[in-house]
Amino acid sequence: MKLHDVRTYKSAEPLAREDQLAWKLAAVATDPVAVEPDVVEMIGNRIIDNAAVAAASIGRRPIRSARAQALGHRKTSGALLFGLDGAVQVSPEWAAWANGVAVRELDFHDTFLAADYSHPGDNIPPILAVAQAKGLDGAALVRGLAAGYEIQVDLVKGICLHEHKIDHIAHLGPSAAGGIGALLGLSTKITYQAIQQALHTTTTTRQSRKGEISTWKAYAPAFAGKLAIEAVDRAMRGEGAPSPAYEGEDGFIAWLLSGPAHVYQVPLPIAGEPKRAILDTYTKEYSAEYQSQALIDLAKRMGPKIGDLSQIASILIKTSHHTHYVIGTGAEDPQKMDPKASRETLDHSIMYIFAVALQDGGWHHEKSYAPERAQRPDTVELWHKITTEEDPAWTARYHAKGPQKAFGGKVIVKLKNGQSVIDELGVADAHPAGARPFARPNYIEKFRALADGIVATAEQERFLAVVEQLPTLDAAGVAGLNFTVDADRLGPDAPPGIF
Repeated sequence: MKLHDVRTYKSAEPLAREDQLAWKLAAVATDPVAVEPDVVEMIGNRIIDNAAVAAASIGRRPIRSARAQALGHRKTSGALLFGLDGAVQVSPEWAAWANGVAVRELDFHDTFLAADYSHPGDNIPPILAVAQAKGLDGAALVRGLAAGYEIQVDLVKGICLHEHKIDHIAHLGPSAAGGIGALLGLSTKITYQAIQQALHTTTTTRQSRKGEISTWKAYAPAFAGKLAIEAVDRAMRGEGAPSPAYEGEDGFIAWLLSGPAHVYQVPLPIAGEPKRAILDTYTKEYSAEYQSQALIDLAKRMGPKIGDLSQIASILIKTSHHTHYVIGTGAEDPQKMDPKASRETLDHSIMYIFAVALQDGGWHHEKSYAPERAQRPDTVELWHKITTEEDPAWTARYHAKGPQKAFGGKVIVKLKNGQSVIDELGVADAHPAGARPFARPNYIEKFRALADGIVATAEQERFLAVVEQLPTLDAAGVAGLNFTVDADRLGPDAPPGIF
C-alpha cells in the first residue's frame, strides 16, 4: 500500500490527471491483478449476507415501493430483482435501486469503520445488476466486487465525511463506479470520468441519519448505486465529469470537507498488488447500528450479573466519540428517547438498544423494534436511565490500527443499593477479532434463519449452491445469484406513483 496526499489545487496550479485521486482510484480498479482465494471466499460470504437481509425485508413497505418503481423499467434482457423469478428483468440501475433498498432496510449487513463509516456490501447490488444485465461471468463479478470494496475501504480510511455532515454514500458512489469499471474491463480513462461523476452526484448531507430518521436511510445507498451505474454509462459514451472532482478549487475538499489548507492521506494498493480490503470489513450478528454490536453482546453478558433489572438506578456507557455523538445522548436528539420513534431512529439509539438487549438477553431484527416492544413501560423506564459519555481512550481505540482497534465501550450500572456492576467489551463476538468470528457456516446460518418461512428450503439450497461456485460461474450462474419467493411473501402492492 502507498499513502497518497490529497489536497485542493487552485485552477491555475497544474495537476496532471495521473496525480488526481479519481485517476488513482480508477487505476486501482482497472489493475488486472488476480483476486486471491480468501478474498473470493469472503465475497461469497457477503453475497450470502446481502441475500439474507434482503429476504428478511422483502415484504416491507420501502422494498415494495422501490420494487414497484423498478418494475416500471422492465427489459427483455436486464437484471433481476430479489424475490422475483428470472422471467422478470429490469434495467440494471433500477435493479440496483430495488435490491439496494432490500439489502439496506434492516441495517443488518457488513460494515467498515475508520476515518469515516461505511457498509461496503452496498457495492454488491449495483455491480451484480450490471453483471447480470451484460451477461458477465463469475470471474468478472469477483473482479468488480474486489475493486468496489477496495476503493470504498481505502476512501473510508483516508477521508472523514461525517465531521462535515456529509453522508457516507459520497464514498460509495465512486467505489461502485470503480467496481463497475473493473467488472466491465473498462479503461482507466473511462473509469476515472465515471468515478468523478459518481462523486459529484452522490454527495449528500447526513440529515438522513439525524433527528427523525426516515426510510431514506435505506434508500440512500441504493440511490448511490443507481447513480454510479448511470455515471459509468455516460462515461462509456464519451461524456466527462467535473475535474478534478476531489482537488478542484471549487471542488469536494475545498468547500465540502476540510478546505484548501487540509491534506488527506488515502492508502491505495500499488500496481500489481492484490485487492484485499474486503478482509478488513466485518458483518453484523444483530440488526442494529454497528457500534451497538459489542454493546449488545455486553448486555447479554451483564444481565445475569445484575439480576433484578428493576433495581438499576442508572447506566452510564463510556464509549467513543462516534457512538456518543451519533447514537448516544451526545447527539442531543430527543427522538432517540421517544417510545414512538421510527425503527430507523431506534436503530440509532444505543440507549434503547442496550435496554432491550439487557431485558431480553439478545436482539431480534423485527421483535426488538416492534412498537409494542418500544412502548413497554418497564423498557421505557430502563431506557431513560441510560446515558453515554465520550471517553478519549475509547475514541483512540476506535481510530487505532491493529489489535487495539475497538468499537465497544465500558458500562457502569449503578444499583439502588449503592453497588455497581461494571464490564467492558472492545469488539463484537462476531468481529474477526472477537470471541467467535463469522465464517462461511455462520453466514449460511444467518441466511437460513432470516430466509426461514420466506424463501422455500429448496430455493435456499439452490442459491447457496450457486454461491459455492462463484468464481467459475457462467452468465446463467450469475443470474442465479438471486432468490425467488411466493407472491404472498412480497406483501401488498405499493401505492401508485409516476412509473
